Amino acid sequence: MYNLLAYMKHLDGWDEEALECLQQAEESLQQEHSDQAEVRNLVTWGNYAWVYYHLGRLPEAQAYVDKVKRVCEKFSNPVSLECPELDTEEGWARLKCGNSQIKRAIVCFEKALEKHPHDPEFASGLAIAKHRESECPAPVNVINLLREAIELNPDSKYVKLLLALMLQKMNNAEGEKLVEEFLEEGPYEAGMLQQAAKFYQIKGDIDKAIELFERASEMLPNSTRIHSIIGTCYRIKAFKIYWGNNRMCQESEKLLQHVVKQAIDHFKKAVNNKNLSQININIAILHGIAGKYKEAEHYFQQEFEKELTPLAKQNLHLAYGNFQLYQMNCEEKAIHHYMEGVKIDHESKEKEKMKRKLYKLAQKKVS
Repeated sequence: MYNLLAYMKHLDGWDEEALECLQQAEESLQQEHSDQAEVRNLVTWGNYAWVYYHLGRLPEAQAYVDKVKRVCEKFSNPVSLECPELDTEEGWARLKCGNSQIKRAIVCFEKALEKHPHDPEFASGLAIAKHRESECPAPVNVINLLREAIELNPDSKYVKLLLALMLQKMNNAEGEKLVEEFLEEGPYEAGMLQQAAKFYQIKGDIDKAIELFERASEMLPNSTRIHSIIGTCYRIKAFKIYWGNNRMCQESEKLLQHVVKQAIDHFKKAVNNKNLSQININIAILHGIAGKYKEAEHYFQQEFEKELTPLAKQNLHLAYGNFQLYQMNCEEKAIHHYMEGVKIDHESKEKEKMKRKLYKLAQKKVS
């Protein structure tokens, strides 16, 4: 992770900070893998050489190139080194770099396991990579891989949580038991808490999911992604209160306003998220169900003034049409926006929803 952070610092032009990250990488490797320090440090030393080269400090760059060369000569040949430790380093790095890298990450972990088939780290890496790649419903072979990884490393809480999520897809009650064990035992890391929260979110226990996501948010206060997820959970809760009460009593109205405020606060903390358009629409919808129509209109109109993709436009027309239909009781404007959304030449779930709404409104008018 320190190596990856160093790379990101370099991309931002902060090469001195990148060198500090590489120093931390070297120190952490020495603590965790002192018996394999030379081989494990090859990636870090190569990165040192690279950053020093970009800084124009060629003697330091050459010094690290020479260190890499000496290790390669010691174990293999002067220019390269094939070893499972490097394969798994590459596998973990690719896992952190998005879905496009998952297939290559799987290859890396499989290659490492060919030489050390019972290594707990390599087995966990392959299980996690296969889990990322898997489709719903959960393939049995991925569940078997996760179980094998847990047998080799019983302390791997993260892998246990991934297994819990896979078992949940198959309606297996064992999944909830694994999550409960994790919450009882601790210690907790932000990533693990998010996986546990995801389990309860899928289960429909929104309050428990919010509790766990908020605990993760305390550890990662600047994570726009977590704030966006928490906002979404509060939005689900707000919708349940809003649509579940035909005649809202004072207590329900007070709870709705509180939940809406929590949702909006978290969405506003996620405004730097790349999916800004959806966040603004969510804020507008929440203002609408809270009866704050002026504020809702403000956020909707902000979105209409932007250049949006066809899908984003359809989503906006659907949301604004719903606002006009359900909050403002204006069928005419709702029909207009559903029609505008359907006219957009892009097939999507949003388009189909608008077609169904128009069909129901047409049936109502005919009757």
